[in-house]
Amino acid sequence: MDDMQYDVAVIGAGQAGLAIGSALAEQEKRFVILEAADSVGSAWRDRWDSLVLFTPRRYDALPGLAFPGDPDGYPTRDEVADYLEQYAEHFELPVQLSTRVRSLSKNADGFVLDADGRAIRADAVVVATGPFQAPIVPPFARGLAADVFQTHSAGYRRPADLPEGRVLVVGGGNTGFQIAKEVAVSREVQLAIGSRQTPLPQRLLGRDLFWWLTRLGLLSKTVDSRLGRRMRGRDTLIGSSPREMKRHGVAVRPRAVGAEGHTVRFVDGSQVEVDAVIWATGHGPDHSWIELPITGDAGRLRHRRGVSDVPGLYFLGLSWQHTRGSALLGFVADDAAFIAGRIEAELGTAPQTASVSKGAF
Repeated sequence: MDDMQYDVAVIGAGQAGLAIGSALAEQEKRFVILEAADSVGSAWRDRWDSLVLFTPRRYDALPGLAFPGDPDGYPTRDEVADYLEQYAEHFELPVQLSTRVRSLSKNADGFVLDADGRAIRADAVVVATGPFQAPIVPPFARGLAADVFQTHSAGYRRPADLPEGRVLVVGGGNTGFQIAKEVAVSREVQLAIGSRQTPLPQRLLGRDLFWWLTRLGLLSKTVDSRLGRRMRGRDTLIGSSPREMKRHGVAVRPRAVGAEGHTVRFVDGSQVEVDAVIWATGHGPDHSWIELPITGDAGRLRHRRGVSDVPGLYFLGLSWQHTRGSALLGFVADDAAFIAGRIEAELGTAPQTASVSKGAF
């Protein structure tokens, strides 16, 4: 396998990587899916234990394989990871596990990927590592005392891991609300919300929210449409609200702006003493390993529906890559089909002149 040449190299074996893998298999491309972790869909197992999706199973399937279980029920974290592993096995996708791509470059012969010292070459590359690579923690967190327990939501697993005492959850997105609600069962919890988001009910008039979103076409509105531009700038809470948090005993605070010792300060001048802080403050992209001109002047990734300025280099699974559903489990298929079509137009169908070993699961 050393210095193997492929038509396409896919980086990441989450839902985006598997969705494009299924499309490439239909095209009979010579391709490989490179995954840094030791299992398919590992990003899901690395999230907190009680995580439940807010999309019903009927909206969580990848192309060609239904999501098992009650279509109107909501899958758990482990069910999603199990499904992704099953998907890779079902379609015999060529996944190479424990293969971290350290760098990506390009020469006159095509793309070169350094996979832990092993050169992998490809005519096209799909970066399917998702939109959430680098946890964001505000700089003022360094002002907290050493004995204040701190973790990002990426490292949070369960309430039992937290010390006794008052817990502050910082971040007003769906993650922050869900974690605050869970921890409030056994701890005193306060939730700092930096910006107000639009709360939406999980069910409306007897139907799940996503039934309405799909029927009304809201999930298919593109980022360039008037409604898409408005939606992109507004985060939404699904099945949660500040009022609900208060019913669960969670004290809602404004934006956290500073910290010193055991004290966290808020934008309205108030403050609170804490024993633990969970930073549900989101993630940022990390494409520093890509040694190619992929960003603009502001450091933002330059692409048009995942098609980068570098010929043959594509991205998949980004937030609002094309629509609101671009980064959602059951909706990434549309962008995957689009990228696969671009690859087919660029490369055509080539005879299989090299064997590709399938990954172990």
